[in-house]
Amino acid sequence: MAAQHPKDEHYLNSVIPKRIQLFQSIQAKLLADRRSLPSDPIEITLPDGTVKAGKKWQTAPIDVAREISKSLAANALIAQVDGVLWDMCRPLEGDCELKLFTFESDEGRDTFWHSSAHILGQSLEMEYGCKLCIGPCTTRGEGFYYDAFYDDLGLNDDHFKKIESGALKAVSEKQPFERIEVSREQALEIFSDNKFKVEIINDLPEDKTITVYRCGPLVDLCRGPHIPNTSFVKAFACLKASSAYWRGSKDRESLQRVYGISYPDKNRLKEYINMLEEAKKYDHRLLGTKQELFFCHPLSPGSWFFLPHGARIYHKLMEFMRAQYRDRGYEEVVSPNMFNMQLWETSGHAANYKENMFLFEIEKQEFGLKPMNCPGHCLMFQHRVRSYRELPLRLADFGVLHRNEASGALTGLTRVRRFQQDDAHIFCRESQIKDEVRGVLEFIQYAYDIFGFTFELKLSTRPEKYLGDLETWEKAEAALTEALNEFGKPWQINEGDGAFYGPKIDISVSDALKRKFQCATLQLDFQLPSRFDLYYSAEDEAKRERPVMIHRAILGSVERMFAILLEHYKGKWPFWLSPRQAIVCPVSEKSQSYALKVRDLIHDAGFYVDVDVTDRKIQKKVREAQLAQYNFILVVGEEEANTEQVSVRVRDKGDHSVMSIENLLEHFKKEVAAFH
Repeated sequence: MAAQHPKDEHYLNSVIPKRIQLFQSIQAKLLADRRSLPSDPIEITLPDGTVKAGKKWQTAPIDVAREISKSLAANALIAQVDGVLWDMCRPLEGDCELKLFTFESDEGRDTFWHSSAHILGQSLEMEYGCKLCIGPCTTRGEGFYYDAFYDDLGLNDDHFKKIESGALKAVSEKQPFERIEVSREQALEIFSDNKFKVEIINDLPEDKTITVYRCGPLVDLCRGPHIPNTSFVKAFACLKASSAYWRGSKDRESLQRVYGISYPDKNRLKEYINMLEEAKKYDHRLLGTKQELFFCHPLSPGSWFFLPHGARIYHKLMEFMRAQYRDRGYEEVVSPNMFNMQLWETSGHAANYKENMFLFEIEKQEFGLKPMNCPGHCLMFQHRVRSYRELPLRLADFGVLHRNEASGALTGLTRVRRFQQDDAHIFCRESQIKDEVRGVLEFIQYAYDIFGFTFELKLSTRPEKYLGDLETWEKAEAALTEALNEFGKPWQINEGDGAFYGPKIDISVSDALKRKFQCATLQLDFQLPSRFDLYYSAEDEAKRERPVMIHRAILGSVERMFAILLEHYKGKWPFWLSPRQAIVCPVSEKSQSYALKVRDLIHDAGFYVDVDVTDRKIQKKVREAQLAQYNFILVVGEEEANTEQVSVRVRDKGDHSVMSIENLLEHFKKEVAAFH
C-alpha cells in the first residue's frame, strides 16, 4: 500500500481556480478579437493536390477532416499547416498546405503521448498537490513522463492505481485541449505559484511566442500542439517512477518522475505490457550476470567491469568495426584522455557541457576528461597544413570517454559514466558531403543487417537559431537529401530539428522485441571547423578553404550496443560474436584425452572452446552446455576417438551429426565469414 501523503489543499484550492479564471479571461478576449477579423475565403491544399475551400479564422483542420470522411475526423489527432504542427481545432489563418496525422504516424503518436503527459500531470497535481515541472513524450518515441516536485514524497508502484484512476477520470470527461497565446507578464501571473514554470518562462527568448493549454482543471505552460480532447486516450497505464533533478543538475531540486504509456485502444496497451514483461526476462543486467559477462562495483559507479567472456564480445565488436574501417578508407587514431580546459573553451563545451564533465586541477590549471573525441580530432587536423588532396580525411577513434551522469540516471550499460564509441569524424569539402553521407548510410545498412536490426531515417533540417550562412545550410541539406534519395531507403523530413551547428540524419533502430533505439549518429558540423579555424589548401595553393566536419558512429556507445544486442539476441549470441562458441564433452574418462586434443585443435584455429572434464553423466553435461549458451556441443566417446571425429549438437536443436575435425573447423570458418 502507498503511504498516505497530505496534499497541499490550500495550494490546490487557491491556485487552480486562479489559473482557470485567468485562462478564461485571456481566452474570452482572444476569441472576441478573432470574431472581429475578416473571414475571407481561403484555399486549403491537401497532400494529393486536392484543394478545399475554407474561411480565414473560422475553418479548422477538424472541419476539413469531417468533409473528407467520418473515419478521418474520428482518428485525426494533429495537423500540419505549411510544415508547422497545428491543433485540429485551431482556425487556419490563410491559404495553406494541410496534412492530417493519425496515431499511425510519428507526428500523431508524439502528440498523443504529449497530450497523455498532460492527463498524467492533471492526475498528479490533483492527487498530490505537487508543483508540475515538465511533461514531454519520451525521446525514445514510446510513451511519456511528467516531472514534479513533491517535497519529501517518493512515488513508487503502489501509487500507480490512484494516479491511473485520476487520469481515466480526465479521459471520461472528454476534456478539450484549449490553447491561448499569452504575453510574458500574463504567463508569469498565471504560474506565479510555481517557481519551476517561472524559471522556464524567464529563460524563454524575448521574441518567443508563449502558449498555455488547458484540459479540465489543468492549466499548463506548453508549446503544444495537442489532440482534440482527452477521450481519444482509450487506454492508460503508469510504468515506473524514479527520481530526477530539475534541469538535470544534481545541484538543483530533487523531483519525482512518473513514466506512462497510452494508446487509442486497449488491445494495443495489452500488447505493449506483454512486450515489456517479455523484455524483463531478457534484461541485459540479468543475462550479463547469468553469463558472467560484466558487473558494476559501488567503488566505481557507472563504470563497468567486463569479465573475460564479456571482453571477448566487446573486442569482437571493435574488431568488426576495424575490419570495416580498413575496407572503407578510415584511418584509426589514438588521442589523449584529458585536455586543458582551453580546448573545451575553444570547442564550446566549457560553456555548454561543463557540468557533464569530470574536472580536476594539474599544476594550478584546470583539466577535463574528454566526454567526446571531436575537439581532439580537430587538433589532429590542425597540427599541420592540409591539402585538398587529403580530403576526405576519415579519422576513427575508440578512445575512452567519460561523462558525469547523475547517479540516479545511471542504468546498466545503457547509461554509464565511462564508455567507448566507434567514433569517427570525416573532414571533407562541401562537394564531397553527398558521397560521404551515402557511404556512412551504406556502412550503417551493412552493420545493422548483420545484427538483424531494421532502422528508420529522418532528415533534421535548419532550426530557428543556427550558425553559419543560409547558402551553406541549403547546400548541405540538398546534399543530404540527394544522398538519402540515392541510398534508396524511405526517409522522412524533420523540419527545424537539426542542431544549431548543422543538419543531421537521425537513425532509429528497431530490435527483435520491436523496441526503438538511437544508436548511430550522422551529423554535419560547420561550427567546430570554424571555432578551431581549420583550413586546407585548395587547388590554387594561395587559396584556403574551410572543411566540413561529419560526426558519425555506427554502434554508438559500445557498452550500450552490447546491452541492446544481448537483449536483442535474448542471450543467444550468434556464433561469430559468441564468447562460448564450442564445448567438448567426453562421454567418460576413457575419451577425456581425445576431448582435450579436440579442444586444443579448435583453440589453435582461433575459436573460443572449453572442455567439460567433470565426472557428470553426458546428458547432464549437454544440458549444462545448452543452458550456458554454447553454440556447438561436441560429444566424444570411444568411437569418435577411434575415428578422429566428433558428434556435433547445435544449440537449441535436438538432432546431431558426426563430423571430422577438419570439416568441423571448415564449417566454423564459414559461419564466422557469414556472420552467423
